[in-house]
Amino acid sequence: MGLTQSQKSIIEKAKASGGGDLGVSLNDSACSYLVAVIASDLGVLREIPALPEDVAPFFSGSSPNNLVVSDVDFWQTFETLIKLVPDADTYFSCLAALLKSRMKYWKILSHQAIPTMDQVGPRSLLQYGHCDDAALAAFLLWRKWLFDIDNRAGQETGYLFEPIIANSIGGYPASSRKSPIRRTRDSNKGRQVDCIRGKMAYEIKIRVTIAASGQGRWKEELDFPVDCVDSGYTPILVVLDPTPNPKLDELIRVFEVAEGATYIGDAAWAHLEEAAGSAMSVFLEKYVRTPIQSVLSATPPCLPDITLSMDETRLAMKVLGHECVYPRVAGNLYITNSDELPEDIEEETPGV
Repeated sequence: MGLTQSQKSIIEKAKASGGGDLGVSLNDSACSYLVAVIASDLGVLREIPALPEDVAPFFSGSSPNNLVVSDVDFWQTFETLIKLVPDADTYFSCLAALLKSRMKYWKILSHQAIPTMDQVGPRSLLQYGHCDDAALAAFLLWRKWLFDIDNRAGQETGYLFEPIIANSIGGYPASSRKSPIRRTRDSNKGRQVDCIRGKMAYEIKIRVTIAASGQGRWKEELDFPVDCVDSGYTPILVVLDPTPNPKLDELIRVFEVAEGATYIGDAAWAHLEEAAGSAMSVFLEKYVRTPIQSVLSATPPCLPDITLSMDETRLAMKVLGHECVYPRVAGNLYITNSDELPEDIEEETPGV
């Protein structure tokens, strides 16, 4: 049968290195690992005898760079998988994107430069005299470094989360430049849309918080369903966390007035999984819903003690009796704002 041009393009995109010094790519061994994981997830592993019966779990404590299956003809196993499960190409595309994002963030933790006092020195005026000067300087540097890696986590999640949800349900994310949704207040401008699927335009949120956006930004969010209707699309609101608050209620109301649909909490996940179909619903449950809900359900009632240590070879974080260790690359300078943040980064990032 052979692979279609679209399927070959999916593979080439998985293998392509991202831009910048921290770009990552997948080789045949990593791609073979993904095929083995997908075949196991979808219950067809035994029908591809070239693949090992036991593969390392996707979410593990070791480096994601170690997730490989060697000495396997990747192209042949991929083609066999597609014959067994036609939707497996989309599954592969989404899982490859997730693996590459995890590989890149591991690299960020290893390379993120220590800030300089030139960056944070003036901020010492807010706390000067509260403690020893050396202690304050150390605190300022740690605080800035943690801010930098958290900012990058939000950035990388923004690049990842929206496309894999959209692709999982058979849609596509649309940037403001290419969006079919025009702004009612300015028809010359398009609106960034989380997912376009047929004539439905999705706004997908992890949660809506009381302290979400400023008034101008919030007004734009409330205009979204009107812009969709005026552009000939049905607005769909999907909020994965059902925690109630007034802003969520207000957002639901404007979607209902526009005769759109709203899916909150379990109903949101059910809608996404139904739209995704049998294969991709497994992906959403295993690699998106379960990890997010697992962490949300483990949120501590108060902040526990944490110990952070770093030298030229390792970063270690100890909290609640557990230790995470990441290698560090000495002498590497990394510019933290080298990439532009995606639009609506706040809505694309888990926990916001």
